[in-house]
Amino acid sequence: MSSHPPIPTRVVLLCGPSGSGKSLLAARSGLPVLRLDDFYKEGTDPSLPLVDGSRDIDWDHPDSWDADAALTAIGELCRTGRARVPVYDLALSARTGAETVDIGRTPLFIAEGVFAAEIVGRCRAAGVLADALCLSRGPLTTFRRRFLRDLREGRKSVPFLLRRGWRLMRQERTIIARQTALGAHACDRDEAMGRLAAAAAGRCASARTAA
Repeated sequence: MSSHPPIPTRVVLLCGPSGSGKSLLAARSGLPVLRLDDFYKEGTDPSLPLVDGSRDIDWDHPDSWDADAALTAIGELCRTGRARVPVYDLALSARTGAETVDIGRTPLFIAEGVFAAEIVGRCRAAGVLADALCLSRGPLTTFRRRFLRDLREGRKSVPFLLRRGWRLMRQERTIIARQTALGAHACDRDEAMGRLAAAAAGRCASARTAA
């Protein structure tokens, strides 16, 4: 019987502006993925923030997201390899059910979403952080990818998508600055893939240097 202790499971938090390619990168990595966007609050929640000077819900504000529930799910996956998580419909702004995420005994998984940086410090304090990455492709590229994706998926009305897209394009550098200040490393797709490979090999740069 082996005397080696089991390898602890850790998480790579993957953030970046909406439309920066987080979901595609996570899928291409081959690692198990937890979708943090499924932890949005429901559209009827009275605590949802509004865009300044507008009646639009600000879905890009961290207060539109349930950080505590997301952190609980990450903790369960790291401890047991399984977690019960909500299924969220962005078009309906509502949870439509729940599902079990099962990552087995893998030592590494990705939790990706626009608010992933909000829990970098808490994951590090819990000892489960392998790395934290912030994808960046440039405001114009991100605007185009985000609008075409949201239009294709029917996430919101076209006027809403245009208002949101214009606002986010102007705010993109500020968004990235906030996420990096929270502990995420800004990088492009190729560097992100390299850091994921390093984390999978046990060379968890962010967790080590921030300790």
